[in-house]
Amino acid sequence: MKHVLLIDDNNVDNYIAKRNITKSKTAKKIGVHTSAVEALKYLETLKNNPEEFPDLIFLDIQMPEMNGFGFLEAFKKYPEAIRTHCKIIMLSSSNDPQDIKRSLQYPFVKKFLTKPLFINMLEDL
Repeated sequence: MKHVLLIDDNNVDNYIAKRNITKSKTAKKIGVHTSAVEALKYLETLKNNPEEFPDLIFLDIQMPEMNGFGFLEAFKKYPEAIRTHCKIIMLSSSNDPQDIKRSLQYPFVKKFLTKPLFINMLEDL
């Protein structure tokens, strides 16, 4: 895997996830955005360069301004080539069965994990 993007407004969770992704050597490039809106602006700049697009996005649900479900709704409008290349994993402190069910209804969401992101969780991917 080349490029991983973390989208979470919690800096401590981002630090833990980034540290564990780095330790596990899962990705060559790790991007971090603390806002779904900012992440979408960033991804918009990559839309015409699919090879630059993240291979994997870890997405939180509860964020101000736009939550994870708002991000998923925007992401589903991206071209199919991007949606099939880029996998999304929900990484949330929520373990609400409704959140899990709702997020897994999106075909590009591959898993729902509960924070924090541990190295053994990365091995399972």
